[in-house]
Amino acid sequence: MIDIAIIGAGRLGTSLGFALSKKGYKIKAISCRSLTSVKESHRIIGEGKTFTDYIQTARESELLFLCVPDGEIENIVKALAGTSFSWRKKYVFHCSGLHTSEVLKSLKEKGALTASFHPVQSFSQKKGDLKQFDGVYFGLEGDEKALNLAQRIVSHLGGHSIFIEEKDKPLYHAACCMASNFFVVLLDMAVSLLKHIGFEEDQARRTVLPLVQGTLHNVKEFNIESSLTGPVIRGDQKSVEKHLNALKKFPSYYNIYQHLAVQTLEIAKRKKLSPKKIKALKRLLEGK
Repeated sequence: MIDIAIIGAGRLGTSLGFALSKKGYKIKAISCRSLTSVKESHRIIGEGKTFTDYIQTARESELLFLCVPDGEIENIVKALAGTSFSWRKKYVFHCSGLHTSEVLKSLKEKGALTASFHPVQSFSQKKGDLKQFDGVYFGLEGDEKALNLAQRIVSHLGGHSIFIEEKDKPLYHAACCMASNFFVVLLDMAVSLLKHIGFEEDQARRTVLPLVQGTLHNVKEFNIESSLTGPVIRGDQKSVEKHLNALKKFPSYYNIYQHLAVQTLEIAKRKKLSPKKIKALKRLLEGK
């Protein structure tokens, strides 16, 4: 199998390095600006040279993964393109959900085969979990040869490949952020409201967790539309009005509730809620 080096010893780089190593890939090197961090990642992955210099890291492999924040990719690529060693037939993948492979253009011009390789998964900590990529979808975009390799790697990891057009990356990434980041924000809001009425934080979190898990189970087993419950989808104007009155003390939460409830009405239309109830709820939500 192809030899791999990883620039970025964070949560994604470490998790990916561990999984690839256990699938038979040779992790030749991993780098990070923090020596402490890269040593920690090395202990988890179990192999590879460690560097704080990413140029040294890039020399070590046939395939280079850039597992760094979006804002760092361009500068790293610029520095790598200025090196004297050959990039011909080397593969370079970045793991950004937002950037396309165009950000790797200067390395492509040097002969590298380039792609974006984005796992649709969140990584909350560094860990060695062989099953962390099982069933995960990877958004892929780039050169044909690079995509062929990327697809094989995804398959070895137990994931699924989806091919994204360059022009669609911003919407693709926005969708991923809504599903992951904003989901956590909404949970934080729910926990905050429960804390306001006297719950301890851990108690509040444990209270809503089974509800969330049940909802996700329904989405997985059935579909999104069938999993939506609550007063808006039922056309329960009195309940929504009470929610709005209670939330007036929390203006930002009030506004978010308003906007999400209006969006919920779009699903209610598909579920055949009567036009009369939809109109009444919309007037209430818009303060008319």
